[in-house]
Amino acid sequence: MLLHVRHQARWIVLAVVVALVAGALLYLQLRTPRAAGEAAPAGAAHPVVDGNRIVDARSGREFVPRGVNWSSFEYACAQGWGMSALDSLVARDPAAAEAAAIADWGANTVRLPLNQDCWLGTRGAPVSDQYEERTVAGYRDDVHAFVTALNREGIVVVLDLHSRKRIGQPEFGNLAMPDSESIAFWSSVATDYRDNPSVLFDAFNEPYSRYNAGGTDLLFDLTWRCWRDGGCAAPVQDDQSATLGHDTYPVQGMAAVVGAIRETGARQPILLGGLDYANDLSHWLEFAPDDDQLIAAFHSYDFKACGEDCWDDVIGPLADSVPVLTSELGARRPEQGYVERYLDWADERGIGALFWVWADHPADPMALVLDETGRPTAYGRLARDWLTGHLPGRPDRR
Repeated sequence: MLLHVRHQARWIVLAVVVALVAGALLYLQLRTPRAAGEAAPAGAAHPVVDGNRIVDARSGREFVPRGVNWSSFEYACAQGWGMSALDSLVARDPAAAEAAAIADWGANTVRLPLNQDCWLGTRGAPVSDQYEERTVAGYRDDVHAFVTALNREGIVVVLDLHSRKRIGQPEFGNLAMPDSESIAFWSSVATDYRDNPSVLFDAFNEPYSRYNAGGTDLLFDLTWRCWRDGGCAAPVQDDQSATLGHDTYPVQGMAAVVGAIRETGARQPILLGGLDYANDLSHWLEFAPDDDQLIAAFHSYDFKACGEDCWDDVIGPLADSVPVLTSELGARRPEQGYVERYLDWADERGIGALFWVWADHPADPMALVLDETGRPTAYGRLARDWLTGHLPGRPDRR
């Protein structure tokens, strides 16, 4: 009996050693970059922040997000005609068809703007009509179906807190900063997606100061300290509604948003846009919350203040310290050089870009597609050529 026990003990020790060796090999595999000629893992990347880079945790290779913003979840549900543009697609599986069309352009990342009220069921959202009752569960299910379809196409998804339903009417707009219900939004979203390593979180679309309707009087001056810590008072009206600044709400800062996400156990990277509609990153590094998985989100447009000199003086030096992602890129006339100049500059520094916007809006010069099939506009062809030019097997453009 004793001999038998000793024999069993030897096998137990051997099994433990084998398990430890296997675990060590797996750890080295995750931490060691692959050789240049070695194929990357299939499927959507698992992005993590490593110093000033984003890397795919599965391989250790650098991951540069390149793709598009897919718009409609942020407004359709507030306007009352659907949950998103997927509702208008003629396809057996609209989410899969749309994801395949985007993947065909070579995108590895898609940013999905969401509506806070449609997710939470506040302010009477999502709005129903005489033909269909729309519910919070239905909205979340549609978002989940599209996230799943994009991930299956090898595309990372950025979930973005973008807009709110306007009080008392079926429209939408953007507040200046998060409010208390934004914390509830992120507690819910992060809980749902904390186990999906191919999903990132964009804390708040475009923080901004607020002027009167004529643009002459500053009603709300968003400082970097309030951006981080909150506590200041912002107008309750969104940026599409006139305000006198008398009715306000207490701002929740980026530290509170990051904390709400982390309290769920979610460890994915979080994007933080700066002041002036995410165009001003001048003091981002100084005021960023204490978290090692943050990405500085930059919105680059030709009508904003941070132009080509600012790229070199502010954005470039920031990218030496933390990852920077151009989470929105566009121009009033996107074919007249601004977008191409920015892309050339960003490529030299390994900074990714997400084009605004994958939507078939005929009056919008920044619309990338002509219809739901993904047929590109002239601007869309520029974007598609840049995206496909970075596909594996193509020469590195940097």
